This record gives sequence, C-alpha cells and structure tokens, in this order.
Amino acid sequence: VQLQASGGGLVQTGDSLRLSCVISGGTFDAVAWFRLTPAKEREFVASITWKGGITHYADSVKGRFSISRDIHADTVYLQMDSLKPEDTALYLCAAVHAAIPDYRSGNAYDYWGPGTLVTVSS
Repeated sequence: VQLQASGGGLVQTGDSLRLSCVISGGTFDAVAWFRLTPAKEREFVASITWKGGITHYADSVKGRFSISRDIHADTVYLQMDSLKPEDTALYLCAAVHAAIPDYRSGNAYDYWGPGTLVTVSS
C-alpha cells in the first residue's frame, strides 16, 4: 500500500485548506491523518474507516476539520477550516490493514505516506 498526500501550503490564520491522500496498492480498513509538530511530536488528527465511513477527531480540531473519503478515487480528504498557528505541522496520512481498537494510536498503522507541510501564519 502506498499513500501520497498533497494540498499543504502557507496560509494565514482563519484560512482554509483541503489535504488529499491518494491510496494505492492494496486493501485497508481505515485511513487517518496525523501531524508532526515543530516540536517533533506526532499527534492524531482524524481517521475514517473505509467501508463504514466512521470518523474520529482529535479534540483540538473538532468543529474545524472534516475528514471524508471518495471510494471510487481511493482518496481521503481533510478539510481544514479556521486554521490556527498551532495547526502548523507536517501532515501525514496513514493506513491500517485490519480493524484496530483505537484509531487514534499511530503505532497501530501499517502504512505511512511522506506528508505535506501546512504552515499557518499569525
């Protein structure tokens, strides 16, 4: 399974961005977005199961970010609205082959893409 994220960029506080993650080469149960902060901490952002479309969000992005999927295009999107400087990070998409008890746990994911950089200026 290969993942390729895109859509990052430099924006101002309050702006919006939509990230895309194209998945190819295999089957998977769920896809998630994580972010690597300037402090080098990996944070869970959002996840979505592929068949049922069940979503989970980090508290810090609830109400501002929305994750969705296009099954026919094998693509997962992360719509990010009302961006804040603290959202600045390298955004990574990840996929897991089978169902897991905690979709927020990065250690459970099998496949990772190289990421796309989001910078939010104040």
